[in-house]
Amino acid sequence: MKELMTGNEAIAHGVRLSRVQLVAAYPITPQTPIYEKLSQWESEGKLGGVMVRVESEHTAMATCIAASLTGVRVFTASSSQGIALMHEMLHFASGNRVPIVMGCVNRALAVPWAFGSDQTDTLAQRDTGWIQFYCEDNQEALDTVIQAFRVSETVCFPSMVIIDGFYTSHFMEPVEIPPQEAVDEFLPPLPMPNRFDFSVPAFLSNVVGPLDYFRFRQRSFSDMAHSMEVIKRVDEEFGRTFGRSYGVLEGVHLEDAEAVLITSGAITGTARVAVEELRGEGFRMGLLKIRLFRPFPAKEVCRLLEGKRKVGVIDRNISIGQGGIFCQELKAALYPMATRPLVQNYIAGLGGLDVPVELIKEVARDLMGRDREEGPIWMAEP
Repeated sequence: MKELMTGNEAIAHGVRLSRVQLVAAYPITPQTPIYEKLSQWESEGKLGGVMVRVESEHTAMATCIAASLTGVRVFTASSSQGIALMHEMLHFASGNRVPIVMGCVNRALAVPWAFGSDQTDTLAQRDTGWIQFYCEDNQEALDTVIQAFRVSETVCFPSMVIIDGFYTSHFMEPVEIPPQEAVDEFLPPLPMPNRFDFSVPAFLSNVVGPLDYFRFRQRSFSDMAHSMEVIKRVDEEFGRTFGRSYGVLEGVHLEDAEAVLITSGAITGTARVAVEELRGEGFRMGLLKIRLFRPFPAKEVCRLLEGKRKVGVIDRNISIGQGGIFCQELKAALYPMATRPLVQNYIAGLGGLDVPVELIKEVARDLMGRDREEGPIWMAEP
């Protein structure tokens, strides 16, 4: 069944279909419609779980951690300053290996205050031990929520399902809603192996010495690396069940491409149009969409970009003092290659600034004419 809905509503449908038992969240623009939709369904008896109203995002995450440790399937959502306020508890969530799923709607961080899309809020959490999925459109957002619960509950790491504020979150598109029975078969009840047993009290999050801490970090690193195969397997099974799969990366026209644009999130949809127009003008241009950011698919990136001459990374984010964050990750992934492509970083769309087709074509033309790399190039509307 297809319905016309926003990206926020699509995430909410994914939560409902996943039979989430507890939602703890605090409203913040542009995530609030997720919170409102789930609250509406709770009041109508359609959610199947309970909403916990809390006084801050920090408390929301603390509540989710506590609930998840008892074996309850939980969800939360946030944006911008709310995600920043959660930062401390994000480490607690991953350290406790709880399979929380959080819908993140990208919004610029202060100061100055702004409300437009900007991935820096979630990318600033890249070292907290959360799996991160960046979704291109509303359908992918709904499907990824369901996949994320399956992945998180298999590898015992929390996951972020990330969409662009006001572009994906508030734009309406036709979205296929999977049948509840099929979702139930794909996503069975939560198998929490280390759930807290109130009849046998235990102490959690205890202090350890340096050697044990080292071993915990090493185990988490190893398990996160292993999660890559689980993520691929879950996506493939989802594709067989529902007819849609996304992979960790998606390549477009890479076979004969001399230059490749790298995108993530909503910019990818516009880049698809730009690449087709460029190829019609005689440019051998390709596109690589990065869906999975943590764990970063370094081997897959190297395989798909092998033999390419030039790569342009369009970042809707910025690490002050360094550059675009996706570009940093991409360069690190490509470093071991014997012959590496030229990699140029382009900063665009910060604070929700539009990134139209013509701007992406301007990026591509600059990339094709380059014979050396330089620091990040800042691209505003043409």
